[in-house]
Amino acid sequence: MIKITTPLTQKQIVNLKAGDEVRLTGTIFTARDQAHKRLCQLLAKGRKLPFDLKGQVIYYCGPTQTPKGKVIGSCGPTTSRRMDEFTPLLLKNDLAAMIGKGGRSCEVQQAIKKYQKIYFITYAGCAALLSKYVCSAKVIAFPGLGPEAIQRLVVKDFPLIVAIDRKGKNILTEGS
Repeated sequence: MIKITTPLTQKQIVNLKAGDEVRLTGTIFTARDQAHKRLCQLLAKGRKLPFDLKGQVIYYCGPTQTPKGKVIGSCGPTTSRRMDEFTPLLLKNDLAAMIGKGGRSCEVQQAIKKYQKIYFITYAGCAALLSKYVCSAKVIAFPGLGPEAIQRLVVKDFPLIVAIDRKGKNILTEGS
């Protein structure tokens, strides 16, 4: 088990290989389709983003409503392909990694390799369990999007698997 912290450095990324099991600690940001669209619109207009992408990790997740006494509701991964049209631009602008479930388009796989980034997957169907790794959650952008608003999460030992490494090795198509 490899332990890493955010923001991710190029040295951390270089050392991760497809199939590695990882425990991530630090800050990550939730974002789904509509938030991705807005981030890319801001980039296209040369405007400032709600958070600096450098070294950061976006989790493709729309948490459920937070129950009383909890930090966050269930927070499982959503299908990553839904963000594929936006991902290359975010990687080009220094996003270090993404967390989701399922495969990626050829264009995204090429961008991961070109920009030397990482795609993690986490356990689908375990949204309630994954919420136990979240220490704090706060909406930081696009609150009108409800569960698709961007949230800053602080996580401890969040379980991940490297699905596509910086060299383009992909466990979802090639095995580990």
